[in-house]
Amino acid sequence: MDLQELQQIAKRERDRRRRIRIHCCTSLGCQASESLEIKRRLDAAVIEAGLDGEVEVVGVGCMGFCGQGPLVLVEPGEALYVHVRPEHAPGIVDSIHDGACSAERGDVHHPFFSRQYLVVRKNGGKIDPERVEEYIAAGGYRSLYRVISEMTPSEVIDEITRSGLRGRGGAGYPTGLKWSTVAKSRGDRKFVVCNGDEGDPGAFMDRSVLESDPHLVLEGMSIAAYAVGADQGYIYVRGEYPLAIQRLQKAISQAKKLGLLGSQIFDSAFDFRVDIRVGAGAFVCGEETALIASIEGRRGQPRPRPPYPAESGLWGKPTLINNVETFANIATIIERGPAWYASIGTDSSKGTKVFALTGKIRNTGLIEVPMGATLREIVEEIGGGAPDGGTVKAVQTGGPSGGCIPVSLFDTPVDYESLAKVGSIMGSGGMVVMDAATNMVDLAKFYMEFCMDESCGKCVPCRVGTVQIYRLLLKIIAGKASPADTAALRELCQLVRDTSLCGLGQSAPNPVLSTLKYFPEEYEALVQKDEG
Repeated sequence: MDLQELQQIAKRERDRRRRIRIHCCTSLGCQASESLEIKRRLDAAVIEAGLDGEVEVVGVGCMGFCGQGPLVLVEPGEALYVHVRPEHAPGIVDSIHDGACSAERGDVHHPFFSRQYLVVRKNGGKIDPERVEEYIAAGGYRSLYRVISEMTPSEVIDEITRSGLRGRGGAGYPTGLKWSTVAKSRGDRKFVVCNGDEGDPGAFMDRSVLESDPHLVLEGMSIAAYAVGADQGYIYVRGEYPLAIQRLQKAISQAKKLGLLGSQIFDSAFDFRVDIRVGAGAFVCGEETALIASIEGRRGQPRPRPPYPAESGLWGKPTLINNVETFANIATIIERGPAWYASIGTDSSKGTKVFALTGKIRNTGLIEVPMGATLREIVEEIGGGAPDGGTVKAVQTGGPSGGCIPVSLFDTPVDYESLAKVGSIMGSGGMVVMDAATNMVDLAKFYMEFCMDESCGKCVPCRVGTVQIYRLLLKIIAGKASPADTAALRELCQLVRDTSLCGLGQSAPNPVLSTLKYFPEEYEALVQKDEG
């Protein structure tokens, strides 16, 4: 495989395409609402209308507006149909020429779409994720070719460093610095690991990217492997993501067949193989040392650091670990340059961030916005505010271990430092909205129960502390607590945060501490006052 062959594949794919394409979302969320049957009926309707020489139906990945799915988009013309049912299929096909259809029309210029900035999700809803030819026609694997044929590993790392990309798994560690550390580490072998163990309630960012654009992640991993000197990669995916696993398997097979993975990629001396490892659903395996233990076949429990995985990771070898979204940024940074990427976002948080916008919000779905967009812009303008005339009360960022931010702080920019200042975290990108009817003490109990159940039990502060915090919350909700119990709750949260071994325990108290800080009256209303 060389650049000319890559270009020939892209040309053949473009020549093959019909003049009109009907994009039918086949992501897991839309599949749950019969999108596969919708696609089947669209295919049949095209043939029945005698339009198969002019029209093709394409099963695409997530278009983002999940709350209005299943979605069907007809191009050219940008005719968007929402809440599509199988019986709408013939009418959608007929509407290509007569314009009439009983399916509900959507608006491609809706703020949900127009206020976004797509980098990671640039191909979502536009290409068939199960055909490598579509990815190549969209410019795929050209960045990998450029890296291998024109750049040294250190030049690649320099471009990623200058882009300002930070890890999208939650901690926000500078990606270029991590890559540089792995590249400098000594070892007879090195590994690249993609962390797809997304377990936050309400979060589905990584799942969607893997389902919608698996080759984008594979290309990013390959570029990283070239930069750090690795020849083997692993993608660690939750077992609850069967479609993501299926499409990854197909993508790896297709890339191998074309010589884009495996030995002598692009006729060079660079070898890189990728295998999938399926997690058993332990939330703690999102922590990198627990993930490593799981890949090695051991119980998924974290270990103290240092040594860090960059120096001693899989089987004691230098290992680069980034999450799905981080790798999905790489090819575009190489394509468009670090200065372009660094121009997006804020001084300290560059680029875009993908969020799963869920909860008591009118427009639910997957969004991608520049770093620095405010919570108000996301919740009110993109999300449309609370449904049914309700009032938004708070938003939680960062998953079960993120903080609950009140509406009074919605002008806070969404970046790593700003969220930390108000007692929350970026996390991997979950964003759950609460309305006025939400009881914040109940909410804190819900998340603490999750963290308590998901604790691996290795360290005492997390294993015992989360249980005691949960019991205190139950006592408060039952109306049996005193002010002393509230004080003990706060003290215990701080203890667990400061002494736990890994990020799960260290951040588990965040929902409790943030609700105590911003919604103290809801706790006070449940606590028995001291008599006398």
